[in-house]
Amino acid sequence: MKIYLKTYGCQMNERDSEAIGAQLIGAGHTLSCDENDADVLLFNTCSVRDAAERKAKGKIGYLKKLKDRRPDILIGAVGCMAQRLGNQLLEELPHLDFVVGTGQLHKIVSIVEDFAKKRQRQVFTAESADVLTGMGEHQDHGAFGQIAITRGCNRFCTYCIVPYVRGREISRDKGDILTEAREMVDHGVREILLLGQNVAAYGLNGNTRPPANDVSPFGELLESLNEIRGLARIRYTSPYVTYFSDRLISALKNCDKVCHNIHLPLQSGSDRILKAMNRQYTASDYLRYVEKLRAAIPDVTFSTDVIVGFPDESDEDFKMTRDLMNEVGFSQSFIFKYSPRPGAKSAERPDSVPETVKEERNQILLGDLSARVEKMLLRQVGDTVEVLTEGVSHRNEARWTGRTGTNFVVHFEPTPNLQSGVLKKVKISRAGGVSLFGSIVEE
Repeated sequence: MKIYLKTYGCQMNERDSEAIGAQLIGAGHTLSCDENDADVLLFNTCSVRDAAERKAKGKIGYLKKLKDRRPDILIGAVGCMAQRLGNQLLEELPHLDFVVGTGQLHKIVSIVEDFAKKRQRQVFTAESADVLTGMGEHQDHGAFGQIAITRGCNRFCTYCIVPYVRGREISRDKGDILTEAREMVDHGVREILLLGQNVAAYGLNGNTRPPANDVSPFGELLESLNEIRGLARIRYTSPYVTYFSDRLISALKNCDKVCHNIHLPLQSGSDRILKAMNRQYTASDYLRYVEKLRAAIPDVTFSTDVIVGFPDESDEDFKMTRDLMNEVGFSQSFIFKYSPRPGAKSAERPDSVPETVKEERNQILLGDLSARVEKMLLRQVGDTVEVLTEGVSHRNEARWTGRTGTNFVVHFEPTPNLQSGVLKKVKISRAGGVSLFGSIVEE
């Protein structure tokens, strides 16, 4: 069968889709880029924010016209929204054929093939002990690849439904991860991004308490990956700040392939709001970890997630967030306007901050970020930086693009026969609003 697969949401969903696609290809099916030419249409959905759910539902709803014209096609919803809504999706979308939750994605081949024969609408959302099965499947690689090392989350932040739709936290076997990484490198992958809701909790067997300072299975995993010949860089996302034990920080410092950029979700700079969010640290705790990381890795850069307009967030609470963000000096920030998610604890509270105030706070933080990044980029003019080449720039076909280990985008003119996934020294000649420009330094 020809299968069209569309993904909504985070990098974990993108990785799940890659694994789903690889399983289907392995079973003899083909992936199609054209929904009008496919026999099966699969939508890997997100449920973290209301907008993501509405977008997926809207797309599936629109396909009723296609189903009317081609009644033999199969339409399935999989992933987080499928897990959260289950039978409700079949009721709301009568032309939807099957629903597959996060705990059953490893069975996608048999589910699709069985439905093609039986044509019985069904929901598959039960939790499974075999949920890690198939997580190591990949399609054809380029120079960049992803490995999911954990699944689920045990943090239970009050605004988030991830623990309810992805289940409790479990870690993959270290040997399986290393085998997967070596196979990826053998197929040309040069940079690996490690994925998990809290990657720093890897190997802690679901323990909700942060590790002792001399403990870090995640740090040990990084050290083992760092030894793989042919691998150029290792990135990871997202860790929870209190899991940065001394053991982990030591590994980050000593592993030369681990990038000096850390995505460190903050969410708020107000202790009152952090407590209401069930983020189990204070603003001063967060700063203490940032200072420890900077002391060990002086050139480290930080990116973050922040929510504005959480219930009862006052002007003073917002000011604390703004001040803390400026003090840390994030090089990238993903700023979200709070929206209640059914099933999350915070949804029981009134959504008390007006949308106009949320938008105003959002724009203030974006303005701070823009000014801060501009200064960071200007300071690098004249420097020579190491860049991992990615390919032709989307904005200018005469240039190539790549990233530094600190996650700044660099544009440069290519040298003859330049390939993707090659480390090159680039001398920075000027800075733009969000990226750097320079020339390759011939070695």
